[in-house]
Amino acid sequence: MFGMGRGIFITGTDTGVGKTTVACAMLYALGAAGRSAVGMKPVAAGLEDRRSADVEALARASTVQASGGLVNPYAFEPAIAPHIAAGLAGIEIDIDVIVAAHRTLSRLADVVVVEGAGGFLVPLNARATMADLARALGLPVLLVVGMRLGCLNHALLTREAIGARGLRFAGWVANCIEPGMPHLRENIRALEERLACPLLGVVEFREHLDPVDVGRRLSLASLVEIAA
Repeated sequence: MFGMGRGIFITGTDTGVGKTTVACAMLYALGAAGRSAVGMKPVAAGLEDRRSADVEALARASTVQASGGLVNPYAFEPAIAPHIAAGLAGIEIDIDVIVAAHRTLSRLADVVVVEGAGGFLVPLNARATMADLARALGLPVLLVVGMRLGCLNHALLTREAIGARGLRFAGWVANCIEPGMPHLRENIRALEERLACPLLGVVEFREHLDPVDVGRRLSLASLVEIAA
């Protein structure tokens, strides 16, 4: 059964492809459009001093501040797959807990920007994946494609998985995570032809990305409307 939440679910072709940067860019865009918005990272791994850089970045970009238990229900020290980290901690990630937190956040802000962990099919527990969470929330999905060798297969498989769950594929972002990727434009063109969804923009490679600047370079206006 699909959820009734407001917002958007941001997934990626892999870990480390720029989901947090794009999520923050969207939060800043929502704020600039006069919408109250809050970022949510249901599962975070790789804490440093019990803090998540991703969660803190989302909080800075949000116009609404909420408790840590709502914006980040599950947080783990090791930078490993969520279900493995949870097993080491002696707990099980419960999708219902995340859905309840999202429901509360939806009452606090116009829009909730949810950032997944890893790729779309990363396991959360013995049965469920991140895709099952996206389906439970019932949100449109934005795909961040890390432009590197292998990205065509990863992006197209993710697109297929999103469609198989009846979710709306809202658009995609090409994030150039490798400097000097051979035939970059040809790869982007191949995805434009096959993903059958708007390309919201190309994020050129930089050592340090400013989400506000990224937001200015992306066509996020339509997504702001979709998410609301």
